[in-house]
Amino acid sequence: MNETIILAIDQGTTSTRSMTFGTDGVPRQTVRREFAQHYPQSGWVEHDPEDIWRDTVATLKEAAEADGGTVAAIGITNQRETVVVWDRKTGKPVHNAIVWQDRRTAKLCAQLKADGNEPLVRERTGLILDPYFSGTKLKWILDEVEGVRARAERGELAFGTIDSFLLWRLTGGKVHATDASNASRTLLFDIHKGAWDQDMLRMLDIPESLLPEVKDNSTNFGETTADLLGKPVPIGGMAGDQQAAVVGQACFQRGDAKSTYGTGCFVLLNTGEEAVTSKNGMLTTIAYQLDGKITYALEGSIFVAGAAVKWLRDGLGLINRAADTHDMSTKLDGNGGVYMVPAFVGLGAPHWDPDARASITGLTFAATGSHIARAALESVAYQTADLMNAMVADGARDARQIRVDGGMAANDWFCQFLADMLDTDVVRPANIETTAAGAAFLAGMAVGIWNGPDDIAATWKEDRIFTPAMTRDARSSLMEGWQDAVDRTSSRKKP
Repeated sequence: MNETIILAIDQGTTSTRSMTFGTDGVPRQTVRREFAQHYPQSGWVEHDPEDIWRDTVATLKEAAEADGGTVAAIGITNQRETVVVWDRKTGKPVHNAIVWQDRRTAKLCAQLKADGNEPLVRERTGLILDPYFSGTKLKWILDEVEGVRARAERGELAFGTIDSFLLWRLTGGKVHATDASNASRTLLFDIHKGAWDQDMLRMLDIPESLLPEVKDNSTNFGETTADLLGKPVPIGGMAGDQQAAVVGQACFQRGDAKSTYGTGCFVLLNTGEEAVTSKNGMLTTIAYQLDGKITYALEGSIFVAGAAVKWLRDGLGLINRAADTHDMSTKLDGNGGVYMVPAFVGLGAPHWDPDARASITGLTFAATGSHIARAALESVAYQTADLMNAMVADGARDARQIRVDGGMAANDWFCQFLADMLDTDVVRPANIETTAAGAAFLAGMAVGIWNGPDDIAATWKEDRIFTPAMTRDARSSLMEGWQDAVDRTSSRKKP
């Protein structure tokens, strides 16, 4: 008989991947396709949902065929906060997807904040009023795309983040649902009651008929149409990409921390049954919901991490491939005083400055392309240190270690520099594609392949531990240089 496998759809910001996993949790086949990014105006970022759907179907079929195993279940993980609105009869989107990086609603968020709404927003949703989140993007589509609000009020349209849109399409329009982790990123969801919040809907003037049903992360989400893989296949798991990585990294204990380095960087610290309210720019979010029980996390969100390396390649032509940054950084004795603040779409946590724009400071004639490449890598470590320091200030204990994953985690120089800046062990797992693994684990639990978190934790294996080797003075000096660069970049200039 063919081996039993789980198929994970990992729909990211710049690419769509499908991966197969064995019942041992080990990845087997990967098929990946990049898709176009659209920038209609400065600070605006859009995707064509049809591109995403096309690539999802293609990679799904190719991965299953290349593996040859029997697909027991499908898991979905996705770029969070990205908004799609579509017609319930035809499934056709009414507008391009507005991407999580998009800043077009900055003025609206500022007005809502000035009107005194943010304390209630934070209390109910764990979030802040920032263009990053889905709610104001949805309001923009309703208000700015001709005829959409009237159609929504007649119940003709559906809203979802990418997970919900894919689920709708995969099930042939039979299921309009999302999971608790994605719902918690919309500005519309009460993370304490586990339900859509009427006050948030009123604040943004959003018809409740648009919204999907909210489910556990591991449950029966329906079945695919038979034409996709030759027979209906159950969809058993769904989670936003960062929450899926929490599962894939087996961060199931209070105090466990993981940091994912993809397009952006996202640090999540498991806080158990307690929804910790941050006073230092962190977010309170749902890490996962299993059997109706919510586990919470503190999260720090960095908008640009791997995207800065991609810019070095595609924007500047400074490198041919991401791995080049390792050797370019290694050959330098230091950073030469060169800092990059990658605020291409504003600064995320803990600064929350949507109007900041990227800068490179400290350039002299001695600076080279290698200094700029190194500055891009260093910037991600500095931002991670900012997040961890903010979490400690919120009362979280210093992390004994931090588990890293995502594309940048393959870079040894970066991992060592990160350990030095955090002054804590950085642990890289044997499988750095933990986002897709988390989706597979959630799907596998739903069909009985794994019985729960303990089974998942038993599959986790480390690859390498990076131990801090930098002196306190050297670390402090670098962080002072970083803070000066951030101050120069900030849109909130000091007098």
